[in-house]
Amino acid sequence: MGADKPALVVGGVTLLGSVIAAARGAGAAQVIVVGPDRAGGDGPLRRVQEDPPAAGPVPALRRGLAEVTAPVVALLAADLPFLQAGHLQALRGALGDSAGPPAVPGAVLLDDAGRPQWLASCWDTAALRRMAGRYLGSSLRGMLGPARPAGVRLDLAAGAPPPWLDCDTPDELSRARAWTQREAPR
Repeated sequence: MGADKPALVVGGVTLLGSVIAAARGAGAAQVIVVGPDRAGGDGPLRRVQEDPPAAGPVPALRRGLAEVTAPVVALLAADLPFLQAGHLQALRGALGDSAGPPAVPGAVLLDDAGRPQWLASCWDTAALRRMAGRYLGSSLRGMLGPARPAGVRLDLAAGAPPPWLDCDTPDELSRARAWTQREAPR
């Protein structure tokens, strides 16, 4: 889009800041941001860069995963302005009892058409490390799909913006900004 996409603002918050707030609100003890240094969240963050920079989602996942110390990890895009803590808690809940090992290797958010949103998912860290270690391709779907993660559909309030709405194009960014203007108190 000709800009540092995660630094773009929707509803007074950067796209990255919205995702970080959702992760922290869901109880994330550790937040790892893969990519170039940028503004986008308060508090401690671990920032790392994949090699080579901008190599794509699979190398970025591998680089971030090398820093993870928690038994469960959320894999999130940096451009999801409507992702909330409750959405991440639903994904975590789909993995099973938080006191024991996950019942399934992962849980992925399904959009309104039932398509998996790989960059809105939650995974057993050990299982994700095994998949990343064996996979030779470059597609997240190719790496994560064979694990048959639990699909999570959310019950959204009528007119609520979908948490899977990412801002990949100027039109999607405009749509997200229009949503926040409709929701603002008048």
